[in-house]
Amino acid sequence: MLSTPLIPKHASANRPSGQWNDDDFDVLANSEVVGRIFKANAAPVGSPWIWTLAFGHHEDRTPTHGYAATREAAMAAFAKMVAIGSPLSGKPKNLCSA
Repeated sequence: MLSTPLIPKHASANRPSGQWNDDDFDVLANSEVVGRIFKANAAPVGSPWIWTLAFGHHEDRTPTHGYAATREAAMAAFAKMVAIGSPLSGKPKNLCSA
């Protein structure tokens, strides 16, 4: 089980350069960005929210991203993927390995 809480933080608060949409969040664990959740312009029908693991946190993990109907569902899917490969600071577990 994941012991580090995942904190969604508006991209505009976390990345002051540029213009960020209100539906764009960095996901932090231990004050480090471990991923992103945002409402995509191009996404499967009924699943406009995308979650993705940040570079450096997706090695040996599958999947590294996915789509969801709501931000809350995207956060839950993100948390599930991170928990499977916990800890965030160690070598992640590959879901495809036997």
